[in-house]
Amino acid sequence: MADPNIAESPFPSIPVAPKMYDGSKNISFRCYKGISCWNACCANIDITLTPYDIVRLKTRLGMESGDFLRQYTEPYELEKDGIAGVKFKPVEGGRACQFMTPEGCSVYEDRPTSCRYYPVALVSMRKQDEYTDSAAYALVKEPHCKGHEEDRTLTIDAYRQEQGVAGYDEQDRGWRQLILKKKSSGPTIGKPSLRSRQLFFIACYDVDLFRQFVASDGFQQSFVLEETEFYQLMRDDVAMMQFGIRFIKQVMFGEMTIQTREEAVKAREAKVLAQQQAQIERRNYDAANEPADLT
Repeated sequence: MADPNIAESPFPSIPVAPKMYDGSKNISFRCYKGISCWNACCANIDITLTPYDIVRLKTRLGMESGDFLRQYTEPYELEKDGIAGVKFKPVEGGRACQFMTPEGCSVYEDRPTSCRYYPVALVSMRKQDEYTDSAAYALVKEPHCKGHEEDRTLTIDAYRQEQGVAGYDEQDRGWRQLILKKKSSGPTIGKPSLRSRQLFFIACYDVDLFRQFVASDGFQQSFVLEETEFYQLMRDDVAMMQFGIRFIKQVMFGEMTIQTREEAVKAREAKVLAQQQAQIERRNYDAANEPADLT
């Protein structure tokens, strides 16, 4: 029987599910330069990047998203023969993060969601037949990490606030929901075609290439965008990223939030018919209530 709770877990290879907590759970943790394990976690990475992570990092580095993806990331399968995820590519011939320096992270202010959360792991969960997801948290304790031995206690919620992950989670909520829905749908929507997988990758991770797609004649001939929305999408990476998630939800699951040209034509035709009908009814009403000529 299918599990009614579909989870996006940071522990896919562990047969025993980790213990889940809510945000009120107290943890003891501190990381700082000078701790004996400084940089140990960055020296052996396995970091999945979210769409918002990529937007933040490519903007910080002043790069096109395609160039950033080629230089700093590598794709991997989120599911067998299905949609792809993106991970940090370590240094050539090693496992260290390319942004690790003796002083720490060189992109710290724009570090990815996973780095902000560590040693907490976000586990998104969605019940079947429900659209919204819920969050739970797990605690990651690795042998090399001495941060757990520090004399500082705070709740997971306080730690999340301290690390600035709330904004990241909000920006990536639609993407997480999309992945959860795809995993929970399983064979009901069939194996995604190569074009669907390519569209998923571009829309989620390559914001600059997706912008070219949205600006193309083919897209404009198929979909309707208000001038103000189109202008924003051409200038705002975050807006384009969110639009990409909407586009994939529409393509893969029929969640219609972007009007097609066919729909627009039908809407205009229906409006004209309604106006014509209203005119006819008005004329009939006026004729029926016209004062009689008594001369």
